[in-house]
Amino acid sequence: MGAPLTEVNQNPAKGKTDIQLVVFTLAGCELAVEIHEVREIIRAAEITMMPKAPKYVEGIINLRGRIFPVLDLRKRFEMPMVDRTSESRILVVEKKDQMVGLFVDKVVEVLKVPPTAIERDSRGLLTIEKEFILGFLSMPERLIALFHLEKIFTFEGLKSIQDLDTVKSEEVKNHGH
Repeated sequence: MGAPLTEVNQNPAKGKTDIQLVVFTLAGCELAVEIHEVREIIRAAEITMMPKAPKYVEGIINLRGRIFPVLDLRKRFEMPMVDRTSESRILVVEKKDQMVGLFVDKVVEVLKVPPTAIERDSRGLLTIEKEFILGFLSMPERLIALFHLEKIFTFEGLKSIQDLDTVKSEEVKNHGH
């Protein structure tokens, strides 16, 4: 367990670089991913439906020639469904050359925290299984869960959709579209 954030701020760990986190909400929960994993944040765009895709896959999107799936994590984690608003965004994340869009209710802020402020604790959060949580950042009146992004890329049924990016990108290059 890490030290409370106030103690960490008073006694910063020597030689440790702060971590920047993109904080977003999902059905009332605050979650975060490291900023280096976020390629960009976009407004909800034109999504092409995918027949026979898992229920949490909203479809695929083409962003400047890259095609990737867009996931609704609320459906995946059986969270309450919330209507999309003007604050809804697609968080485009990338890991090992794979991209995925994540529907989020709202992007809240970018936080810079020392690594010691994050309690490495993989307990679940409501309906989110514990393997999807790397730890928690406790702040006064807030609890932010650090989302284990790599686990998203192992979702069942996602690999075949991600393969579309390679195929479609080659088609675009070959046909000049």
